[in-house]
Amino acid sequence: MEQLMNNRSFQDARREQTSVLAPLERAALRRLARRMPQWVNSDHLSLLGLVAMFLAGVFYAASGQNPMMLHLVNVCIFLNWFGDSLDGTLARYRDRQRPRYGFYVDHIIDTFGTMFLIFGLALSGYMTERVAAAVLIVFLMLAINSYLAAYALGIFKISQWKLGPTEIRLLLIIGNLFLIHSAHARIFGHRFLLFDIGGVVSIVVMGTMLVFSTIKNTHTLYELERLP
Repeated sequence: MEQLMNNRSFQDARREQTSVLAPLERAALRRLARRMPQWVNSDHLSLLGLVAMFLAGVFYAASGQNPMMLHLVNVCIFLNWFGDSLDGTLARYRDRQRPRYGFYVDHIIDTFGTMFLIFGLALSGYMTERVAAAVLIVFLMLAINSYLAAYALGIFKISQWKLGPTEIRLLLIIGNLFLIHSAHARIFGHRFLLFDIGGVVSIVVMGTMLVFSTIKNTHTLYELERLP
């Protein structure tokens, strides 16, 4: 284990971020990193991201009784973006990178954070438990696929089909604003929970991404390691 930990030959996976908002986000994060006080480090920002997602789940659960709590959910989602997106940028700006530590901590925090958020949403009654469970399962499957590809191919895709974490957060914030006014929507004369509709759409989109990515990665690896 000590030999492994002291191994300096570790190669970090190349990050690919091609989402719609990526250029604007990179510019904003670089400015924020330059202005960040010296006493704030990447670990502080990572912890902020985790706490923000936990509180977002708590406020989601409370919003079933008081829809105004959804404004606090949106504040927490913004704070999560701030902490989760800026921690790596700050580490690179200050040349304080820890590739293995950063990769593990960042994505285990994302895993717990997503669980907190989805659980809170299910408890709120704005999304049925079955849809919430399916969203969480497909999201985690897509995340696992990305982590496996990072190991096997050396490329870590942060975004899929021009959609990344920032775009998902923005869609969720917009959805919460609609949710304050009405928890339901009608499709073909039938009344459904607004976030059940959004959840089913998310499941279909993420599931499609997962299938296409799995086929592509499998073909790429097969060609790289084709047997004679």
